[in-house]
Amino acid sequence: MRRRRAVPRLFHGADLAEDAFLNAPFGLFARQKIKAMEGRRLLWAEREIEDAQFQPASLDLRISKEAFRVRASFLPGRERSVRDRLKSLNAEPVSLAGAGTVLEKDIVYVARLMERLELRPNLSGAANPKSSTGRLDIFTRLIVDGSEAFDDVPLDYRGELWLEISPRSFSVRVREGSKLSQIRFRNRNSQHMEKYTFALTDDEIRKKHDETPLVDGDLNLREGVVLRVDLSGAGHEIVGYRAIKNSDVIDISRVAGYAAEDFWEPIYARPDGRLILDPGEFYILASREKLQIPADLAAEMAPIDPAIGEFRVHYAGFFDPGFGQGPDGAPCARAVLEVRSRDVPFLLEDGQPVGRLVYEKLAGAADELYGAGAASNYQGQGLKLSKHFRDFKAP
Repeated sequence: MRRRRAVPRLFHGADLAEDAFLNAPFGLFARQKIKAMEGRRLLWAEREIEDAQFQPASLDLRISKEAFRVRASFLPGRERSVRDRLKSLNAEPVSLAGAGTVLEKDIVYVARLMERLELRPNLSGAANPKSSTGRLDIFTRLIVDGSEAFDDVPLDYRGELWLEISPRSFSVRVREGSKLSQIRFRNRNSQHMEKYTFALTDDEIRKKHDETPLVDGDLNLREGVVLRVDLSGAGHEIVGYRAIKNSDVIDISRVAGYAAEDFWEPIYARPDGRLILDPGEFYILASREKLQIPADLAAEMAPIDPAIGEFRVHYAGFFDPGFGQGPDGAPCARAVLEVRSRDVPFLLEDGQPVGRLVYEKLAGAADELYGAGAASNYQGQGLKLSKHFRDFKAP
């Protein structure tokens, strides 16, 4: 097993001069830098990486044909590989070759990803579900050898990548090459090696907002930009959707392949602007604020405070640079909230804080922003289901 080294490797002479990745600016890598990683074999795959996988500040990851059904989620822990853990759990092999297979809801699977990493001592990675994955209520987490945390790739990591997959509301068909998650890469310099948070401070966010509006309306800061739920309808009757249990299987490769009314129950605005979240139910809601991500930043949805309520709103909360940028320079997209209540019913009210956007700098400007390519399915979005569903039919 190859994992993070206790002492970073040293580079000398021509190697150091040649290795621009050791001298790159601090921050998240933009698309062209991720492509350069592939060219230098810091990132490679068993099948050629497709150009469409490269997002403005992230890379879409593909499932290989090798997968396993497991009885419980797990982390390998120090000095252990994912394969070691799978063997000790007597995991049942599942083939994703050809037409793939159906992953049953409420079952945990672990699939090897096609991509592998050969990182430098100054490079780390962080993963999250893709937007469409979160909106289908598919819970995914990246696992690497020797790891004690999900979705984290440590400095200098070399080895395989694995993905834990657990469909929650719908059973789904996936196959070799399916894309459920994405990874971003962070370069650190000597001042940032021991840091665990890289977010802009509220003062830095306020200054950026004065230059380029991050949200419409007032800026509400709390270690990030506070987002509030929209239950007023904002001029529309439907304010959300609730997943229908016992629906048909969803093939994640089918875009606009399903009638929304077969899988979702619309939630209509109430005069009192309230919604009771039932335990175990899954909801799609939207933020009151419209937002945009400047070209030199990326953002991630984070919990505002565990004390505000027993629900989760950020299954797939990464926003590439350019998301929500309107033609007039104003924010044009709402954040879609993937909401699941936990143990008890919980009352949400219109305008209630539900999350915050945490911003991070890019190491260099992206050569293409979100919304410029055909794969930008959610640019300018309001309340919106995943790309797999056609719009609701008019009553």
